[in-house]
Amino acid sequence: MRLFVALDFPDAVRQRLRQLIARLQAYSSGARWVKSEGMHVTLKFIGYVDAGKVGAICSALAPIYSAQAVDMHFRGVGFFPNERRPRVLWCGVEATPNLPALAADIDRALAPLGIASEAREFTPHLTLARFSPERRNARVETLVRQAGELESCEFGAARETEFYLYESVLKPSGAEYKRLAGFPFVRAVAMKKGEA
Repeated sequence: MRLFVALDFPDAVRQRLRQLIARLQAYSSGARWVKSEGMHVTLKFIGYVDAGKVGAICSALAPIYSAQAVDMHFRGVGFFPNERRPRVLWCGVEATPNLPALAADIDRALAPLGIASEAREFTPHLTLARFSPERRNARVETLVRQAGELESCEFGAARETEFYLYESVLKPSGAEYKRLAGFPFVRAVAMKKGEA
């Protein structure tokens, strides 16, 4: 199984991102565009694990706690590693300080299970498109120019109190994501949900 941990976000944000993708698609036929319904804010990519390990992963994730919800604002677009050689087009995520702390807690909780710790600094973002070198074409420069005009564009906000364990199933049509378990990380919210 190929697993990752992520936050979800509201459909209103997805709708704005769908509109953005529809606007930008015409400028690069060499891009593989992400379906908005499959977007998520990844907190930890676990990778391939034996199905028998899922229970231990869930047990490790369950105690993770934050004193408050994670607030996120989806704003602007950019490229990894840079505009000259784009491999990924992303939407920026500005968040409260507890988002990187939450990602670090997840990373630490999974390390005893033999899941490799992150070497890179956590950078929250939403992947909008990927470019492979062989499919890149001259029109990507037009896409870079168009995206440059959207550096401060707002796509909405979210307040999240639960993260999820997902399975990523790779198919010829692209990855499909199956939610395996949810983990409320703000205990007061979790208690209110349980009382309702």
